[in-house]
Amino acid sequence: MNDQALRSLVRRRAGDLCEYCRLPQWSSPYVRFHIEHIIALQHGGPSDADNLALACGNCNYHKGPNISSIDPKTGQLTPLFNPRHEHWCDHFVWQGIVIIGQTPIGRATVRLLGMNDWQRIELRENLQALGEQFAG
Repeated sequence: MNDQALRSLVRRRAGDLCEYCRLPQWSSPYVRFHIEHIIALQHGGPSDADNLALACGNCNYHKGPNISSIDPKTGQLTPLFNPRHEHWCDHFVWQGIVIIGQTPIGRATVRLLGMNDWQRIELRENLQALGEQFAG
């Protein structure tokens, strides 16, 4: 599969939503969402469909090459959410426009990726005013 076909597959599979914070691509008209390595190349992650996810710039920049973080509730080192092997609604729920981590993986991912920082809350408020619905 060539690079363009692989990129198209990742975007289609994600429905043009960030696979972490669920923001739609249309909410970022000037910055195209990134095709990111779930397990970074530097950790031996391959560049194939099973290791690629669609991520908004904020999620991708915060995640960087990390594959784990600290669960703020338990203080334990915890793997980050893997959109290829796990279902979003098993780890996260919406409380209005706020993403709540329900599991150690969810909490560690929400914290590391800054999913509820003030800019994203403000963006979700604006999107909600335009009729966007937030669901897993």
